Amino acid sequence: MDGQGYVSIMASGRNGTIYLGSTNALARLASEHRNGLLPGFSRWYWYHLLVRYEAHLTLEMARVRECRLKDWKRAWKIREIQGLNPDWADLYDGVTQQ
Repeated sequence: MDGQGYVSIMASGRNGTIYLGSTNALARLASEHRNGLLPGFSRWYWYHLLVRYEAHLTLEMARVRECRLKDWKRAWKIREIQGLNPDWADLYDGVTQQ
């Protein structure tokens, strides 16, 4: 899995504030959000639910996708989340068991 990248969407709750990020360590990033270990905006809005993620072949590809998603309107991002996760279930446990 060396070099693999992920785009994650974290949320404060259903239809709440959302955060997009890219990483090569999805479980670590989600854990840091869940436990309030990231300072600033992330801690302030407490993005504790991993509601969507995508795997990419490289971190660079994930970052390109993240930048594209950040340009989207909020409604489009919500539609993207609900397309695969209509209940906004926390996907963290599935990520940590991989």
